[in-house]
Amino acid sequence: MDRARRWIKGALAVTAATALGVTALATTAQAADINVAKNAGFESDLSNWTCSAGTGSVVGSPVHGGAKALKGTPTAQDTAQCSQAVAVKPNSTYTLSSWVQGSYVYLGASGTGTTDVSTWTPGSSGWQQLSTTFTTGANTTSVTVYTHGWYGQSAYYADDVSVLGPDGGGDGGDPVVIPAVPAGLAAGTATSSSVDLSWNPVSGATGYNVYRDGSRVASVSGASATVTGLAAATSYSFQVSATNSAGESAKSAAVTARTATSGGGGGTVPKHAVTGYWQNFNNGATVQKLRDVPSQYDIIAVSFADATSTPGQISFTLDPAVGYASAADFKADIAAKQAAGKSVILSVGGEKGSVSVNSDASATAFADSAYSLMQQYGFDGVDIDLENGLNSTYMSKALHQLSAKAGAKLVLTMAPQTIDMQSTSGEYFKTALNVKDILTVVNMQYYNSGSMLGCDGKVYSQGSVDFLTALACIQLEGGLDPSQVGLGVPASTRGAGSGYVDPSVVNNALDCLTRGTGCGSFKPAKTYPGLRGAMTWSTNWDATAGNAWSNSVGPKVHSLP
Repeated sequence: MDRARRWIKGALAVTAATALGVTALATTAQAADINVAKNAGFESDLSNWTCSAGTGSVVGSPVHGGAKALKGTPTAQDTAQCSQAVAVKPNSTYTLSSWVQGSYVYLGASGTGTTDVSTWTPGSSGWQQLSTTFTTGANTTSVTVYTHGWYGQSAYYADDVSVLGPDGGGDGGDPVVIPAVPAGLAAGTATSSSVDLSWNPVSGATGYNVYRDGSRVASVSGASATVTGLAAATSYSFQVSATNSAGESAKSAAVTARTATSGGGGGTVPKHAVTGYWQNFNNGATVQKLRDVPSQYDIIAVSFADATSTPGQISFTLDPAVGYASAADFKADIAAKQAAGKSVILSVGGEKGSVSVNSDASATAFADSAYSLMQQYGFDGVDIDLENGLNSTYMSKALHQLSAKAGAKLVLTMAPQTIDMQSTSGEYFKTALNVKDILTVVNMQYYNSGSMLGCDGKVYSQGSVDFLTALACIQLEGGLDPSQVGLGVPASTRGAGSGYVDPSVVNNALDCLTRGTGCGSFKPAKTYPGLRGAMTWSTNWDATAGNAWSNSVGPKVHSLP
């Protein structure tokens, strides 16, 4: 493909403009900096590059730009260094950069004649740009640039190497040119206030500008962006351009996306709902099949999904201890519950859960695997019960990707600990607010907690009606809709280490929040009749106690205003 070369010129050449009667005088032109590296994008395989001990190869995926990229595979004795000698001018400054991916990737220059330089990254699951600068010595005409991994680590990838500076006379190098127009612009998940965009990477581009309705709204380094601050139920036109030191490409073809309407997900869940966790294991509580879960439960959270060796990816294995003869029998029970108007979801996490979603790749892995399990077993959605921390940016992306796959009837619940919801600046709280457009309910765990602050700034101890109402007030006044707030408590004294309250206390808290009656010393400034309901850990411990919790709290929830 022919691409226009951009040169910085000192003045216009002599030009006759007859119609205007104007003549411009020429001055000396100076060439722009160029990329003095050859085969910088590895499109000619390893031509001009030397890799140690055969550790380097060229691959077609992943690539940052073009069709190929370098793959270096370290061994216990070799870092998989690939290098190239580039022609440079003495007493000149060059910017060395490359897009890399993988664990412990290094980029550097040696033989500069002054101070040799290097930079590195401990690892990235996506493309990351490394960059450094060096100055050549008075007699330096050649510098070796290199990239490598580290001993015994996994393979790394590099692409679009740039050694930007004056032409050193090395037969031209790769000139810096204005990038091509980005192709493949597509709109992904759309919430009520944001739209995810992605496009194909452009070879030679160091960044991208994103335009909304003709105005630039973002500049990013990678081939994706999330445009925020949008109005609900509104259509927008988006374009993207590619940039580097030579300039900016023309804008791409436009794509139109419409934001979602306001409001949460979970179209099959009743206005007031009871959530119960069903144990896919035997820990001494009554062992149940799903068919044994009482009808008072509207949402049944199957506990738990398992982490895999792929970051973000989840799996599910039916425990033989629960007594199902086959997976088909389990699926039949899910279908029967759904036929009775119930939702059955898969809970991710728990006390020992180790699912980590902290990158774009792991977010996609989570969404893809969760949706696959929904299709395989018939689950209505997922519950996020990650008690060992989460990343609000990437978990929000993962859940929106899942929503885009599953549709408007996705049931999405969360079960944070009390400390996670003390402030809207916390990662769990931020996640809940980020996914408010698809969120069904947050059932905070009002147990195993100790004392916490209420929305009035006072300290309340667990095990009281005030603890339930004053802490729920933080969520209700912190941005969640009342329909997205529920009270999570243990079903019996054996269901948690501390924090059990009698079902009557739960019912008083529900009345206090929705009707303004039954309150303790704390009384909210207003009522929240749309409050979603209550949750318990677990249906099994409830059964162990004769279903006393669901027999009491269930009718109360279902009679809320």
